[in-house]
Amino acid sequence: MTASSFTLLDPFPWYADMRRASPVVRDPQSGMWMVFDYAGVQRTLSDWKAFSSERGRPRGENAESALSSSIISTDPPRHRQLRALVEQAFTPRQVRALAPRIGELVDELLAPVEGSGRMDFVLDLAYPLPVIVIAEILGIPASDRDRFKRWSDAVVTGDLSGSREMAAYFGRLIEERRHVPGEDLISGLIAAQVGGEHLNTQELLGFCILLLVAGNETTTNLLANTVLCWQGAPEAYERVVADRDLLPTTIEESLRFRSPVQSMFRVTAQDVELGGQLIPEGSPVLAWIGSANRDEAQFPDAARFDPARTPNRHLAFGHGVHFCLGAPLARLEASLALEALLERLPNLRVAPGTVLDPIPSQIVSGVKRLPVTFG
Repeated sequence: MTASSFTLLDPFPWYADMRRASPVVRDPQSGMWMVFDYAGVQRTLSDWKAFSSERGRPRGENAESALSSSIISTDPPRHRQLRALVEQAFTPRQVRALAPRIGELVDELLAPVEGSGRMDFVLDLAYPLPVIVIAEILGIPASDRDRFKRWSDAVVTGDLSGSREMAAYFGRLIEERRHVPGEDLISGLIAAQVGGEHLNTQELLGFCILLLVAGNETTTNLLANTVLCWQGAPEAYERVVADRDLLPTTIEESLRFRSPVQSMFRVTAQDVELGGQLIPEGSPVLAWIGSANRDEAQFPDAARFDPARTPNRHLAFGHGVHFCLGAPLARLEASLALEALLERLPNLRVAPGTVLDPIPSQIVSGVKRLPVTFG
């Protein structure tokens, strides 16, 4: 990968070149195997016996190793046990029950800005909405939310000091809930048992960090990336303005076209043949979700944003046993927020002269700020 061939704001030409030339290839600099085509990425994400989420993960007492104890970094059967615990908080019924509160939050966040004709879409709506929702699910005091964005960014950009600060915070919160339980998810996880055993502190810490980061980054970037998709395809924006029934397929197309998560990491648990290449056991593998979702072999006219695209079997939320358990919540938040935008902020546009500043990560895809005008 070279700087001239890959940019965070527009990696798609590089993806297309790699799919044509080397859909499965070993990067000589890093030693990482990289997978770009839809079929290869789908298998890498779903075949856990060949591509492990657990192998090669760090161990120790810090945020990074705590994430290694969470469901995102474990394989079955342990993965199934841990996922069953947290799924209880994300059943379709539980998620639907959050809709009135999410609607209230959207109203509260839009009210101060909708009369002004301009806002920073990320700072005023796309970031605070999912953070408040996940904080309320976890039972985190409102006064502590301001630090979440910095902590979440620290995890996806590799800032160890911010990650350590977050781990220490959640460690204290877990101890408080052990002594004084509440009606929140952290208290529920402390009380829960897997195979007759309670989760240890590292596993609890991993859940907290994963839910905060995933609950923030995925929905924040889904919302902002949808506005960027509309900016690049104004005719698609006009179609959904005229026909609100297109909003669900528009959200799915945004997930495909500008996936909030661009890549996922695995380690081979055995020798694997993929795309005509033999990948040895123990090899690091990066599955490029953002490339798979632009694969012309799977998506006709893949480089076009089509708000009515169906079927749309994108991989934005993963595939198989690790399919994102927060997907229904992200879709609900996006649906309510974007419906409000279409209703209350007409003629939404990225502000003229805006220079986009991407989140400095190859894992998540989004922008730090997004000034918009409307009205």
